[in-house]
Amino acid sequence: DLGTISATVPKSMANSLWNTRAISYSGCAAQVFFSFFLCSAEFYLLTIMAYDRYIAICRPLHYGTLMGSSACVKMAAATWATGFLNALLHTANTFSVTFCQGNAVEQFFCEVPQILWLSCSDSYLRDIGVLVISACLGFGCFVFILLSYVQVFTAVLRIPSEQGRHKAFSMCLPHLAVVSLFVSTTAFAYLKPSSLSSPALDLVVAVLYAVL
Repeated sequence: DLGTISATVPKSMANSLWNTRAISYSGCAAQVFFSFFLCSAEFYLLTIMAYDRYIAICRPLHYGTLMGSSACVKMAAATWATGFLNALLHTANTFSVTFCQGNAVEQFFCEVPQILWLSCSDSYLRDIGVLVISACLGFGCFVFILLSYVQVFTAVLRIPSEQGRHKAFSMCLPHLAVVSLFVSTTAFAYLKPSSLSSPALDLVVAVLYAVL
């Protein structure tokens, strides 16, 4: 979380204080890479957290084995490695195009959809390919989280004591709220039709998924 906001917010604050809107080409590329790297890693970690809650509630006697130190290290390593590769793919794809539509990005940071609108390269199929790869990863994680919580809530509703149900729900609902906000705003930012796009709406959505 600290890394995600540190990739975008300090530069935006500095530009506001110094009354400028400038960012270097390399700085913009760095923002794209770290934003994708950290946002991807965060979503994968949220997926692992859903699995953690599933094991804790549905298979509590196996928790020490399935969520031991070794398993956690492997899952964390897979999270960071996948996030790194996803960020590398998007950054390379974004900055390999030719730009001819000016250099003004209508956003408080270098966001990929805004950058691609400045492109004049015929890279439609390549952009779709990268989007499909990311969408498959994201959709796979989302389905995994959804199935985990179906199992979790089924198990919670079988708990006889009201105190036990309250404890289980209090552990799951904050995580589910974060996932819902993150997934809905990110999906809207990257998958919405161009007819719904406006500078004010794009800014609000970006603040929700990248800062809040």
